[in-house]
Amino acid sequence: MHSYIAISQTDPRPMYLQITAQIRHRIAVGDWRPGQEIPSIRVLALGIRVSVITVKRAYLELEREGVIVTRQGKGSFVSEQVGLGQDLQGRDLDSHLNAAAQIANLLGISSEDLSARLRRAERQMKRKP
Repeated sequence: MHSYIAISQTDPRPMYLQITAQIRHRIAVGDWRPGQEIPSIRVLALGIRVSVITVKRAYLELEREGVIVTRQGKGSFVSEQVGLGQDLQGRDLDSHLNAAAQIANLLGISSEDLSARLRRAERQMKRKP
């Protein structure tokens, strides 16, 4: 299960944030289902070659967000919160849209032009097989 998670030395984000982002993504796309057990902190740390403290910090962040739950003596599991996958997909999309809006603002691109570019990108995606 941990083979889906990879740490990149070129990614400027701290390792624990890379882990949280990848776990959120696995849940959002349905690879990890509600109620499914996820690797223990030690197993994941060993599998991706990072410290236990790094994985623990990632898990604590995900618990705080309600993405995972940890049951004492049983392990950590994907939250069974209704609509969690869709919520995570929405958050991911909003994050990308916010980044695009920020870049457009820095480049002096109007919101109308940005909207037009988004519509054009959407049309191009629909044309691809």
